[in-house]
Amino acid sequence: MKAHRSCSLIGILICLTAVLLALPASAEEGMWTFDNPPAGQLQEKYGFTITQQWLDHVRLSSVRFNDGGSGSFVSPRGLVLTNHHVALGQLQKVSTPEKDYATDGFYARSAAEEMKCPDLELNILESMEDMTRRVQDTVKRGMKDKDALAARKAEIANIEKESLDSTGLRSEVVTLYAGGEYWLYRYKKYVDVRLVFAPEQQAAFFGGDLDNFTYPRYDLDMALFRVYENDKPVESRNFLKLNPRGAQEGELVFVSGNPGSTERLSTLKEIEVQRDVIIPDIIKLIRRRLDVLKRYAEEGKEQARQAASQTYGLENSLKVYLGEYEGLLNKNLIAKKQKEETGFRAKITANPESARKYGKAWDEIAAAQQKLVARYKESRYRSLRASRLASLALSIVQYVAEINKPDGKREDGYHDSQLESLRFQLFSPAPVYPQMEIRLLENSLQEAMDELGSGDPFVKSALNGRTPAEAAKQVIEGTRLDDPAFRKELVDGGQAAVNASTDPAIVFARSVDPAVREIRKWFEDNVESIMTSAGEKIGQARFAVYGKSTYPDATFTLRLGHGTVRGYAMNGTEAPPKTTFYGLYDRSIGFGGKFPFQLPSRYVDRRDKVNLSTPLNFVCTCDTTGGSSGSPVISKEGEFVGVIFDGNIESLVGNYVYNEENNRSVAVHAGAMIEALRNLYDAADLANEMTNYE
Repeated sequence: MKAHRSCSLIGILICLTAVLLALPASAEEGMWTFDNPPAGQLQEKYGFTITQQWLDHVRLSSVRFNDGGSGSFVSPRGLVLTNHHVALGQLQKVSTPEKDYATDGFYARSAAEEMKCPDLELNILESMEDMTRRVQDTVKRGMKDKDALAARKAEIANIEKESLDSTGLRSEVVTLYAGGEYWLYRYKKYVDVRLVFAPEQQAAFFGGDLDNFTYPRYDLDMALFRVYENDKPVESRNFLKLNPRGAQEGELVFVSGNPGSTERLSTLKEIEVQRDVIIPDIIKLIRRRLDVLKRYAEEGKEQARQAASQTYGLENSLKVYLGEYEGLLNKNLIAKKQKEETGFRAKITANPESARKYGKAWDEIAAAQQKLVARYKESRYRSLRASRLASLALSIVQYVAEINKPDGKREDGYHDSQLESLRFQLFSPAPVYPQMEIRLLENSLQEAMDELGSGDPFVKSALNGRTPAEAAKQVIEGTRLDDPAFRKELVDGGQAAVNASTDPAIVFARSVDPAVREIRKWFEDNVESIMTSAGEKIGQARFAVYGKSTYPDATFTLRLGHGTVRGYAMNGTEAPPKTTFYGLYDRSIGFGGKFPFQLPSRYVDRRDKVNLSTPLNFVCTCDTTGGSSGSPVISKEGEFVGVIFDGNIESLVGNYVYNEENNRSVAVHAGAMIEALRNLYDAADLANEMTNYE
């Protein structure tokens, strides 16, 4: 699944034909910003003229799931379509020991049955404004890097606050091209979002972990929400009309979504540090946490339900990082990156003025990366992310301290423009599972002690003479933070209330806060500040040499990709451009209906009602990565023809390079959704709403 980082898994690197680093993008590569679409390429290759009206319609129909993922409006009554695996976290949160909607599915047959999500925020990109000059002009000649970083951050906070105050829209300054550009993105925000439909997880994730990041696929990975405002469904004037015909082989299609992050414009040194230090450590961390969750899940059915969504996400991430690591070990990729970086730098140094302005940037980044490596473990393991309750406690402790500072001097995440969304998460009524929290916090503390040593300030403060097991049990069993009203009482009480609190989770968070802040401040002064200044130089150098003929790395902001529906060479044969319901039943029968290839009972009982020739999944050459999950696949006519849910195994190095030969995005076909809704789920009303039938 594409929910995390990139769509890669262990495989073979072949035909590294992508354009790397600073060269202009060609062919079907690219996650383009909506202010700079690949209009020339589309006109030249496909004869398609992309208009501002078309772009605006697609942009305003596209939705960002703020907890990770993408979606789109598919009806004029606020209906939003995404993936089941994007919805999985919310499905888990609305489930109970008696009703497991993540596993069994959900369908609201009336508006009254639509179930409100506890903490889901959806964003629609309303406008974009270039703020590059304003941010860059805050940096004065002779400023030290750390002072320059502080100046940039203060100005960004000012811009966001001004925009929020004047428009009421969620306002974010987005860094593009590693600081070559800064854009203000304004979002319409919705927080009353209600679950309408989700299939059984076995239908959405047929084939399970074995089939993840492979193709051919046979998944109905879809879910539907409805957006409300003032307790009424919103009138979504911009929505994508669903075309059950879908897209045919060779047809031009587009993807509009929010890819999370890529490293395609990173320097070679950054990629080497990812390969040699960061990714191996993340793999070790994920495996350890998975082991904790799986042991917890073995204790009973309810424990398994509680751990399911986290386990799913971590298993997905593990495959991603293993694939990326395997890809980065390929000498051809590294040699290609080296060649492209050398060529780019040669163009800069050939001009004395460019050499003076930009020539040292790569060496500055290399020096900052060396510093990062020196204190990498502290930056990784001085953390409470594994435990929701511990993380909430630390956020509360930092919240009440940060809001007493001028907005421009606060830590990221606590600026005025961010507080409303932060409070929405802090006061979420989503359920907490204390026994699972104890296991996760114990593991996190043991991990920190193993990696940092018992003398580390964070470890000493966190344990305070206790074992990790003792500390975790005391913190979680004694806290009242599982009550959102208590969290709100603390936050509203401010610094005085938090300082006076004897709640063990708050006491714990207060004790570790100085060590967490110390490593964050060190990172800002010694790594981030240098990387930001040097990144700006490389971004400006890129524009000087290539203009805007390339696209920026992904930043979990709205992007437009294009490509065609097309199969590819695979395992000595050819992968088809589409699969059908015939293939779903055949694959299940071929494995004797055993896990993970069993079918939900309704699929068995209603097989004779299904048109088995209906396309189920398809592949296209559109360039996507983690965060693109749930993105609509759109025809030239602006119609919805599918939804992205994964990448194939050959998209191994999608985080670092795009390869048109065999890099494919995998999508659910629009026709499959309508077929399933009508003939498997008795949801004709939904099918009608999505196809504008009366």
